[in-house]
Amino acid sequence: MCKIKRIILFLLSFSVLTVNTIFLCIPVIVFGIIKCIPLEWLRGFSDNIIESCACRWVSVNNAYQHSFKLATIQVHDEPKYHKNEWYLIVANHQSWVDIVVLQKYFYNKIPFLKFFLKKELLFVPFLGLAWWALDFPFMQRHSQAKIKANPSLAKQDKATTIAACQKFRHKPVSILNFVEGTRFLAHKKTNDYKHLLMPKAGGCALALAGLSPKLKYILDVTLYYPRGRPTFYQLLSGQVHQVVVDVQLIEVDNRLIGDYNEPLFKLTFQKWINKLWLEKDSLLDELKNQYGKASHV
Repeated sequence: MCKIKRIILFLLSFSVLTVNTIFLCIPVIVFGIIKCIPLEWLRGFSDNIIESCACRWVSVNNAYQHSFKLATIQVHDEPKYHKNEWYLIVANHQSWVDIVVLQKYFYNKIPFLKFFLKKELLFVPFLGLAWWALDFPFMQRHSQAKIKANPSLAKQDKATTIAACQKFRHKPVSILNFVEGTRFLAHKKTNDYKHLLMPKAGGCALALAGLSPKLKYILDVTLYYPRGRPTFYQLLSGQVHQVVVDVQLIEVDNRLIGDYNEPLFKLTFQKWINKLWLEKDSLLDELKNQYGKASHV
């Protein structure tokens, strides 16, 4: 595809995305404000409207991505899903495109995806308030230096996670956790893994504890882009020809539920997540060997 055609496709895709976002964010924000009224039936009614709009937003995005042939998802493995179950999704984080891919892949298979966001994203036009209305938890990220100087800051994200999980107990939900905490960047990589960053176990442990006993399944998702980690521009301009998604279903073991502040449990959980990440690192090698020379779709 020549450069001019890519730019035209990007502008067309971006226009559809923008119109879809503005059109559906408005009722989401309105009903998000309405549900602040302390009436249980009104909150339930508003939540249903909000989630319906959010699902429609994803379905429209999926439709134009399919029509414009922006990306093809190749499923490497796929378990059986249930729309009335609670899921915790743990995934590697390669690109901003990851969220679009996961929304497209899991659409209408499991409950609507929700994920933890940096507090700064609350101020993104339209989307920030829409995420707020959808009860996406906003986390305040603190550097290790700040936490060391003021240990009480470490408790803020814990309180936010627990409060979010309390809201999610009443209706099946899928919680997405990018365990690495950030997108893969070469300068952040250590020698522990070839293709991944070090996993951060705390958020995952808190989510498991907060949603117990409702949460029975973890979906271990591995994302691989045969042509390299794409940008959002590359997705919308039709340059992401193939995405490989591998999903492993893990039943929640009682040994994974506990108080992360307790040293023995913390060590046990970290060993579990590190083992999971080593297996994911090996799987990425396999996917590279299998799909690395994939031709354009």
